[in-house]
Amino acid sequence: MNIRIEDGLPVVEIEIVYKGKEKILRSVLLDTGSSNTIFDVDSVVDIGLVIDTTGGKARRMYGVGGESELCYEQEVANLLIEDYLLNKFIIQLGMTKENYGFDCILGVDFMMKNGVNLDFKNLLIK
Repeated sequence: MNIRIEDGLPVVEIEIVYKGKEKILRSVLLDTGSSNTIFDVDSVVDIGLVIDTTGGKARRMYGVGGESELCYEQEVANLLIEDYLLNKFIIQLGMTKENYGFDCILGVDFMMKNGVNLDFKNLLIK
């Protein structure tokens, strides 16, 4: 994946596949300061990635400066992000587009699970 810098932040474009449906998310923040991966609920609803009210739970997400908002945390199976298959992976669904301008925030959980290396010299994810 190629990294681009927007307003000083590392941003990528990703293709996700869920339940056989594909979508490109063009504005995805790589956030080493975020412990969890969170998808904008409105950006992924059309591929069936929706809030699971029976298997998930509401969570409060905290940002820099102590601001907080509610999101929904749930486990997903067989979510493909580029070449990375996430099975039994915990994600959050919330309002990242409206509040922060991103379709998704890829957190440290995604990076660690997949052994991702961020190469800022060449602006690549390896």
